[in-house]
Amino acid sequence: MTIKVIDFSQDDGQRESRRLADLPGRVVDGDPRHQSTTFFENLAGDFIAGTWTSTPGRWHAFTDRDEFCYIVSGHVRLIAADGSAQTFRTGDAFLIPDGFRGYWEVIETTTKHFVIRSYTPG
Repeated sequence: MTIKVIDFSQDDGQRESRRLADLPGRVVDGDPRHQSTTFFENLAGDFIAGTWTSTPGRWHAFTDRDEFCYIVSGHVRLIAADGSAQTFRTGDAFLIPDGFRGYWEVIETTTKHFVIRSYTPG
């Protein structure tokens, strides 16, 4: 079996679109819509990498995962449960560790590359 390097700009990946409001209790403000392309998922389903785009809105951050993000374009804010906030824009990279509680806020439509290590596979 040959292992190939995955080029996000060349690989077709697995595409998904969703309206986040379809997940009950998740959205706090706006009507964010997400498009994502998964370029890699390991056999256990607990490690994925891809590209994600969201329209503006605010929602409860997902938990039970470590997530590395690189902002390709756009402007987001992560707001912790204690109210402290960090803002990220085009070219910024950051890691959201497992245990973070708070909100994602997309201020302007944003695209990011991500790598997620999930603690609840699938």
